[in-house]
Amino acid sequence: MKKLILSFVFLTTCLLSFPVFSQIENEPVALGLPGDNLNLYAVLDVFQKSKTLEEFERAINSKDRNINNLDLNNDNFIDYIRVISYRDGVSYSIVLRVAINRLEDQDVAVIEVNKNRFGKVVIQIIGDEELYGNDYIVEPSAGDTLTPNPGYLGYERMYTGNYWNGVLYVNDWPIIINLFSPSFVIYISPWRWDYYPSYWRPWSPIYYYNYWGYHRHYYRNYYYRRVGYVRYPLAYSYYYSRRTSSPIVRRNRVNDTYRGTYQGRNFRRPEGTVLPRTRQAIPRTRSGNPPATRQEFPETRTRTRQALPETRSVRPNEPTRRQPIEGARQRTPSTTRSVQPNAPMNRQSAPRTNNPSRTRDRN
Repeated sequence: MKKLILSFVFLTTCLLSFPVFSQIENEPVALGLPGDNLNLYAVLDVFQKSKTLEEFERAINSKDRNINNLDLNNDNFIDYIRVISYRDGVSYSIVLRVAINRLEDQDVAVIEVNKNRFGKVVIQIIGDEELYGNDYIVEPSAGDTLTPNPGYLGYERMYTGNYWNGVLYVNDWPIIINLFSPSFVIYISPWRWDYYPSYWRPWSPIYYYNYWGYHRHYYRNYYYRRVGYVRYPLAYSYYYSRRTSSPIVRRNRVNDTYRGTYQGRNFRRPEGTVLPRTRQAIPRTRSGNPPATRQEFPETRTRTRQALPETRSVRPNEPTRRQPIEGARQRTPSTTRSVQPNAPMNRQSAPRTNNPSRTRDRN
């Protein structure tokens, strides 16, 4: 009889605690930083499935995919993410950059693509510290079911198949094949502030809870994982010396301007970063010294923006301007602005009205 009572109490406790665990499981997580509105797991997944950098840029800016939810200049409209590629020997830096206004840009993240001495390609996407904090890095994962070869070869582990230390090599990704093909030409997005492709129309950002709902499946999968360090720091330092940061974004972050996307709610911060079992050391020469500084990239990689011809009529891949905003703007996913296809217009500031459905804490 005593055992029966104990069993009944145990069963009742499990049933009562199940809704609590379920609620915690379904609760969204947040960094509390503007990077919460661009899921780097989803960005890396789209990068894998794209064939060219132009296709990748169009995909991450597509409203149908619900990937880009950034409003860094706080104008209540989604910012267009430009893609800019740098090359340094056998390493590529694919930069995601947003124009805050006519004079300022802000880097959002960089995709580091590096080929090791065995000809295997390793990739990481690194969130900018202004938007994601320090060491927010996502990379493809082979999962925990694969056992890497424990033998060493110099500073790198021996590889077996298409993985090393649980990290997938990405030589077979279509966009990687394109990057390392002889016909590849460095891609710099031709679009800039107030000049955007005709297929793109800005829309109002959605709240974080809804945005997280579109991407919740990325946080519990075996295909991508967070790590706590850059695998190729020398290649990353080459990009970092060219990193672009906006004082406006920094000021908005310090003043908690971006907190409005959380609707005044506090979501759980993500759990600690899961590190791989071993760490790849910085490459060194036989003498034990780090390799020499990489050769500088040609002058074509300067930040000078590409001049665009005047728009005569709206055709595919032809720039359009944003239309001036009139009246109050509502923060709903379906709100869009009309753009006149044949006559580009300069962007003008419009009065912002108080929207009870979305308030921003500017204290």
